[in-house]
Amino acid sequence: MQKKDTDLHAPLKKLFGFDTFRENQKEIIESILGGRDAFVVMPTGGGKSLCYQLPSHLLPGCCVVISPLISLMKDQVDGARENGLRAAFMNSSQTAAERRAVTDDLNAGNLNLLYAAPERLALNSFLEKLKKIRISLFAVDEAHCISEWGHEFRPDYLFLSSLREHFPTVPITAFTATATEEVQRDTVRKLRLRDPLQVRASFDRPNLDYRVLPKSRLDDQILSFLKEHPGESGIIYRTTRKDVEATAAFLTGHGIKALPYHAGLGDLERTRNQEAFNRDDIHVVVATIAFGMGIDKSNVRFILHGDLPKTIENYYQETGRAGRDGLPASCVLYFSRGDIVKLKFFINQIQDPEQHGIATGKLNAMVSFASVSRCRRRQLLAYFSERYEPDNCEACDICSSPDEGVDATGDAGVLIKAVADSGQMFGAAHVVDILCGSNNKKIRQYNHDALTTYGSGKERGKDYWRQLIDELISRDLLIRARGQYPTLSVGPAAAGLALGSLKISIRPIAAAPAKRAPSPARRDARDYDGDLFEELRALRKTIADRRNVPPFVVFHDRTLIEMATFSPTTEEQMQPLYGMGEVKMGKYGGEFLEVIRSHPRREDRIPRQEPSPPDKDWTSTVERIRTTHPKAYAPWTEEDDAQLERRFKEQLSVAQLAELFARKEGAIRSRLRKIGLTG
Repeated sequence: MQKKDTDLHAPLKKLFGFDTFRENQKEIIESILGGRDAFVVMPTGGGKSLCYQLPSHLLPGCCVVISPLISLMKDQVDGARENGLRAAFMNSSQTAAERRAVTDDLNAGNLNLLYAAPERLALNSFLEKLKKIRISLFAVDEAHCISEWGHEFRPDYLFLSSLREHFPTVPITAFTATATEEVQRDTVRKLRLRDPLQVRASFDRPNLDYRVLPKSRLDDQILSFLKEHPGESGIIYRTTRKDVEATAAFLTGHGIKALPYHAGLGDLERTRNQEAFNRDDIHVVVATIAFGMGIDKSNVRFILHGDLPKTIENYYQETGRAGRDGLPASCVLYFSRGDIVKLKFFINQIQDPEQHGIATGKLNAMVSFASVSRCRRRQLLAYFSERYEPDNCEACDICSSPDEGVDATGDAGVLIKAVADSGQMFGAAHVVDILCGSNNKKIRQYNHDALTTYGSGKERGKDYWRQLIDELISRDLLIRARGQYPTLSVGPAAAGLALGSLKISIRPIAAAPAKRAPSPARRDARDYDGDLFEELRALRKTIADRRNVPPFVVFHDRTLIEMATFSPTTEEQMQPLYGMGEVKMGKYGGEFLEVIRSHPRREDRIPRQEPSPPDKDWTSTVERIRTTHPKAYAPWTEEDDAQLERRFKEQLSVAQLAELFARKEGAIRSRLRKIGLTG
């Protein structure tokens, strides 16, 4: 039976320490409590786990969470237990006695949350165990892995197609952070979801700063970045095991505690290195893409890509591991066209023509993202069929330096003419050969050395023309055919170029200034006591080591920052802090209060503003918001007002409604960030 509206906020605060739901969470939870299937696309750090953990507490029976990596399960279970949930996991890392103990708890009804890998669901013995207990719902995490159109297809996920057959009355929910609309349709079909609630939350991560920089002396570039971000946790991704080992050794030789992580290491060493990172014993991990899905760490402050990822899905998922706590984080991709050749080598090993074509198309999209002079955020969101409205995101290398492009309108016309004159039958490499005057067999075979465009762009170089091709494709002036051998043709938007109504500018990668990503300083106006924060962080580490859990499981950085901002000295003042639920308050509140009370107070301490009581009517609330935040309110629409009115009826205070302003997607969120409104 679906819980009443008023039933949800009390357990939300008690267990998780949150005063309000994030966007979409409440709708999803109410749907699950009502027994409906659901498919949810929500970015990393968007609050997916709460959408099934809260129902698991409220519903009779046990919620079974299907999670792809064993290494992640322990952290997830530790976090759930710290919040007061009765959670356990069952996987091959346990002894037979440990698995029997979990089974006993399951049979006795002592668990409301059980994590298991998809491979275990395929075991008849495990299925029989589940059929003997009451299951409240199935939650399939990383659900895109079941789709062959996804970037991380896993055959072991295919068994989940039979869940509906084995458990016909149990709701099935699917969660993922990276699913195109095509993958979404395929996943819903394969899991046989029945009339599911389908939610596609915004893919925008406004706290992430995206930058693409030319790769040159990569190790030195990485070292320079790390020296400017001392003490911050981050992941450096490299393509090969050899590169991972070399970069890790280089950093260690320069006094930075960095450990490698790749599939070639033994299980024990991989686990040890991952634990060292999770527990803040080291700050930097250098890894292949084998590392990350098993990381639930909330305070990753930067992601560096030393090589081009294979797909935008990979890039989005890997950068999404930064800033899960909502605080600013940096994402830097060091790009060289030499990386494209390496990735094409791996793609050419794919024998199936359809899969080869899919992989080629995904690589082309990734290259376009790295080379096209358009807002990085806009490109990312467009890939996932989401439109980004603001003209300037203010958090990528393109938007933060918009005037550094060069006029390429004339060159664009020459390029389009070369495509047209060669019959629109050839790929990008051949068209570039025409423009650069290459004297190869294929050019001579088709007499393309006789074209008027032959050799007309040799002074520009091949990298320039390849980048311009990507730019024109992104603007629909050129069309790249899908398939194993993609050809170029003239697109419909090219007419605007011919008529002189369209201007093209690009910022050549080779000439791009090597600007470093900014340090993720707090973007709001509040200041916090850095010395107190470090004392609190040290206490958190001590408690985490004592309880054998990662520090972020005790409290997120955001909670410590609020402590260091408001200096609460009583339990009543501590309770409203972000993430301060009743269970954690009882476990840790006293120790943290003791540190805060003994710390010298700063004279300029900003007092905590207590939330004002809810207004009695919506009209007066709107008037107060108009008066308090006129710049933010001015561009809003009636639809925005209607949405906030619905939230107002949940008895939120004006302060909480103001926080919702900051969480709105797209243009509204960007405007609030520009004027510094934090709710």
